[in-house]
Amino acid sequence: MSVIALRRALTEPAVSSMGPLPQDAARLLLDLEAPPRLAAHLRAVHDTARRLIDALGDACPRLRFDQEEVLFGAATHDIGKVIHTDELTGPGHAHEQAGYELLLAHGVDDRLARFARNHATWTARDISTEDLLVSLADKIWKAKRLRDLEDLVVERICRVSGESPWQAFMVLDDVLDALARDADERLAFQARHPIA
Repeated sequence: MSVIALRRALTEPAVSSMGPLPQDAARLLLDLEAPPRLAAHLRAVHDTARRLIDALGDACPRLRFDQEEVLFGAATHDIGKVIHTDELTGPGHAHEQAGYELLLAHGVDDRLARFARNHATWTARDISTEDLLVSLADKIWKAKRLRDLEDLVVERICRVSGESPWQAFMVLDDVLDALARDADERLAFQARHPIA
């Protein structure tokens, strides 16, 4: 694997002024010699999460969540694919627990490492708003819509805003439609970077 290709995935200008990953996440990917495709994917999801929380902050100012957690979670959620590289191109869940353990082994607090383990599951009773937003960003970056996940976010919006479920759904739907518009560009950006 070329460190040059990895650095390019972490820094090259991309879709709609896609920004860089947080420095600690980028440094970790460099230390682990992550596949460039993984770095590009994490940048795409991180940027989508940033745009998601900005839009929700404007549309639903009463919805409270820890922005740092959401952004770090989005930037590292698939880090276990450093170990399970076959899951970069195919299905699998082995990367989830492996990513959680990898982050803990590198000194990441459990509060932030948990996103690697639970980004694909959102049905736990104690799921946080931050967990839901990372999961949502991991789907909408490629314009994938999942009703059950979106319904949980709508519930959170209703709980704090007093809006009806239909009103809250319309707010979220507008946000997600706007984010989905750039999905083809994000997918093309990710595909430009080699798997190995």
